[in-house]
Amino acid sequence: MHVKKGDKVMVISGKDKGKTGVILSAVPKKDRVFVEGVNIVKKHVKPNQLNPQGGIVSQEAAIHVSNVMLIDPTTGEPTRVGFKVEDGKKVRVSKKSGKVID
Repeated sequence: MHVKKGDKVMVISGKDKGKTGVILSAVPKKDRVFVEGVNIVKKHVKPNQLNPQGGIVSQEAAIHVSNVMLIDPTTGEPTRVGFKVEDGKKVRVSKKSGKVID
């Protein structure tokens, strides 16, 4: 995956196009990510220990990783991600600025 937990990303397609947020979690097996404040859905919750009242809760749903683009930390613009080996380690590189992201 070109993004990981904690990365700041911009949504490039779908109903939340143009929104930015931080990745809360990633699911590499399904190529999906959960982005803070993006793809909010309402979920009906039965009463339980944490929520004794129950009711309807708003929460983030997963979106496909191809619909998000990493925001370059130096320029603050969305950028594609490349990989290269540096000192025997594989690192992510911003295609726009050419700088190492990790």
